[in-house]
Amino acid sequence: MTGKLGLDPALVARARELARRAGQPVVDLARSHTTVSVERAVLRLAGVTGADPDGIPWVNRLVDAVVADVGLGHGVALPVFDALAREQIGDVTLLAQKAAAGSVRFSQPTGKAATAARRAARKAVAAGVRQIDRRRAERDRLVKRYGDPKQRPWIYLIVATGDIYEDIPQAQAAARAGADIIAVIRSTGQSLLDYVPEGATREGFAGTYATQENFRLMRAALDESSRELGRYVRLTNYASGLCMPEMATLAGLERLDMMLNDSMYGILFRDINPIRTFVDQRFSRQVHARAGIIINTGEDNYLTTADAVDEAHTVTVSQLLNEYFAHEAGLADWQLGLGHAFEINPDVPESFRLELAHALLARELFPDAPLKWMPPTKHMTGDVFRGNLLDGFFNLVGTMTGQGILLVGMMTEAVVTPWLSDRDIALQNVRYVLGAAGGLHEDFVPAPGGFIQQRAHRVLGEAVDLLDRIGDQSLLTAIAEGTFGIMKRPADRGKGLDGVAKHEADYYNPATDILEQTA
Repeated sequence: MTGKLGLDPALVARARELARRAGQPVVDLARSHTTVSVERAVLRLAGVTGADPDGIPWVNRLVDAVVADVGLGHGVALPVFDALAREQIGDVTLLAQKAAAGSVRFSQPTGKAATAARRAARKAVAAGVRQIDRRRAERDRLVKRYGDPKQRPWIYLIVATGDIYEDIPQAQAAARAGADIIAVIRSTGQSLLDYVPEGATREGFAGTYATQENFRLMRAALDESSRELGRYVRLTNYASGLCMPEMATLAGLERLDMMLNDSMYGILFRDINPIRTFVDQRFSRQVHARAGIIINTGEDNYLTTADAVDEAHTVTVSQLLNEYFAHEAGLADWQLGLGHAFEINPDVPESFRLELAHALLARELFPDAPLKWMPPTKHMTGDVFRGNLLDGFFNLVGTMTGQGILLVGMMTEAVVTPWLSDRDIALQNVRYVLGAAGGLHEDFVPAPGGFIQQRAHRVLGEAVDLLDRIGDQSLLTAIAEGTFGIMKRPADRGKGLDGVAKHEADYYNPATDILEQTA
């Protein structure tokens, strides 16, 4: 028996082995398929930028042209770089423009032409990967210069105005008030766009469009705040939805520090095809691994649709699967912001003790991961005084169980988009609890054999049983049957399926070549 919960190491090891057994067929599927977004990410690394007069990115126009001529299963790198050589064009964005005008045709090269195209494609993509490497080194230098926050958990706060030029002063004000991580919420519905908008944007709904220029603007603003405050302020956005690989690539190029990146969120809550999602998430995590980005997973969302007590074990199962998929893609433990949440109905007897048990179970199962602890949302009623109290209890659980990333809860959750004053009050709550009880996790030990230990053991046992059943039937079947978040998502349905292709025998992707060789 180990740790504060007395978990059986053999049972924990079995849980991880069952997660591997359930996840391996999905990894095999991801390794043998590609998507339009993976191929667009490859071309973004190779230097394709900009958009046409209608706002359609040139990278979309180029991939669409290649797919129309030769299909998706070969990958786009060889047809694109073969066409560059044949047309004697030195710029891949110019090639995209010509392809969109219908003046270039694509074919799958063979022989010496294929060898030359492979060499040219790898060289161009390697330049993009080196830029990601430079941005990672830049982050390391800035963290060394300014330092990390003195306390854990790191305080994570959201801005969501819809206008990047309004987000910036709000983000800087939040950093001055104590936020360590700024998350720019993405505009409603962007996850279902099969392209990444271009430029700075001012018209998002309930969030701001995630674009490369918006990434650049916010990163520069928070660098100013880091200099002012003497601590490195981190930036978070979303690598999810139909453009997950591209978002990861742009985040690496613009030195974002964290990205929302869950293996099943898009499937369950955006009805994106499961195969599309698993292929895209593997590539995106390979990029995150290279960029030194911490991922945040989305298990908290399950508890907004399913009961947080009855379905607690599905959170643990998802965390174990997310860990396996992340490790397989090259992410280290320090990059695994595995998610969970304070979402039990406060009217349930002993709800606080149950929350403690669940949070401590996650902490002990993943001791080296910077767990992301999410505040109450489902049972916030509009009573701001009750809400502030619930957030205080949430903050207390975070300190008692040694969480790594604490998302600031808002007493006005489900009432209005928070005002700056709401954030100030919420940050006061966090600062008080961390200041008064920040080291409480050192002293807090549940009673041996008591309520908290028993609850944690029960949840782990149920998680192992569920993983065993998933391994017998397949993860795709389990998702189709509504195992997670009670959402039923069959593998042959969902958005984006038409953008998936099985690898042909001559498939080539220079980005995965580079990323896997250096993993």
